[in-house]
Amino acid sequence: MIAQRVGLSALRRGAAIRPNVSFTQNVPRLAVASRLSTSTPSRAAIVTEKLTPDQEEALLVAQRKIRPVSPHLQIYRPEQTWFGASIWTRITGSALAGALYGYSIVYLASPLLGWHIESSALVEAFAGLGVFTKGTLKSIIAWPFVYHLFNGIRHLTYDMAWGFAKPTISKWATILTASSVVTALGLGFLW
Repeated sequence: MIAQRVGLSALRRGAAIRPNVSFTQNVPRLAVASRLSTSTPSRAAIVTEKLTPDQEEALLVAQRKIRPVSPHLQIYRPEQTWFGASIWTRITGSALAGALYGYSIVYLASPLLGWHIESSALVEAFAGLGVFTKGTLKSIIAWPFVYHLFNGIRHLTYDMAWGFAKPTISKWATILTASSVVTALGLGFLW
């Protein structure tokens, strides 16, 4: 409320010295803006023509011939692109999604096929395995989760523009791989 009074009193003082103080300050800006908005750039008239499907295909082929070819993975070293951290994030994400959908479909179809894959049957089958086999299976199942989690955090740091130097990328790829393997083994054998 005090700020409004101070602002109003300053406006009244300004109006007493120079009438219409707020209008005269904005007139040049309004004039420039109106000139920019009303002027139309000169454009060539758009002409369309009716083409047959064969002519359309020929035109598309001709346009494709003059388009530049973008280099793909062949311009990079294979260890950076083919099996780098980013592609393994995609692979683990796809594997996790595929495993989820696959198990869900099998679980839904199991009563029709006479299979027993309910929780109690899986727990009973898993309990009969040896300690080393249990730990290995749990580590194999845990690794995609852990790797995808850690690499997702790394990609969040990329969103904040941290760690884009090539040595940093290589160092963190090694750290992520090693830490995900160690964490997966820890989850498999210790938990």
